[in-house]
Amino acid sequence: MPRYRLLIEYDGGPYSGFQAQAGQPSVQASLERAAEAFLGMPIRINAAGRTDSGVHATGQVVHFEIDRELRPQTVRDAMNAHLAPEPIAVLEAEAAAEDFHARFSAIGRRYSYRILNRRSPPALEQGRVWHVKKPLDCEAMHAAAQLLLGVHDFTTFRDAQCQAQSPIKTLDLALVRQAGEEIVLEFAARSFLHRQVRSMTGSLVEVGSGRWSAGQLKAALDAADRTRCGQVAPAQGLYLTGVDY
Repeated sequence: MPRYRLLIEYDGGPYSGFQAQAGQPSVQASLERAAEAFLGMPIRINAAGRTDSGVHATGQVVHFEIDRELRPQTVRDAMNAHLAPEPIAVLEAEAAAEDFHARFSAIGRRYSYRILNRRSPPALEQGRVWHVKKPLDCEAMHAAAQLLLGVHDFTTFRDAQCQAQSPIKTLDLALVRQAGEEIVLEFAARSFLHRQVRSMTGSLVEVGSGRWSAGQLKAALDAADRTRCGQVAPAQGLYLTGVDY
């Protein structure tokens, strides 16, 4: 059966997460309804990552199979027509090899986290950034983030409900930069533990606020103890920005 790969963006605010859940709105359920509406057949969507409730995406990748050959542009446009007015958009569609899998073929995932660092609350970006009033030291956060790079036991930054077989992960990128009134954190790895990015972000904010030193962040990492994690950053500032294949 023909297989199609889609690049998706969405506002995660209205959804209980990507994964379909009985009785709860989800990005997956909305995509499957849209696909079924124009194809006239049940469709199963597979995604590169299952984002949590409130988490956004600018570069989510999904795939599905259908029973006929269609132009990729037709798939993209038909999906978008049936998704309206939901805050989900198909940016690109293309035919995929029969062995392509959005999740299992991925060799890397990229996330960014947006912090609005000013006294005044967001008006236009409500639900899309974490508002932190206290001034943060971006340079200190970036320096501390470098201590997270490489292969580590990330148990400290692993949610208690994480189903990954091992807490050992390799973090390839940890960047903290200033963008006007925003502080943006960027992370890249082959895969992440459940809520790892939000946990690392919250702990780096502890450094930026002066409550922790870089050494305390490293000690928390080395402890491999979830109770040593700092605050967990809220979902609304997190974005899945890309998947590498």
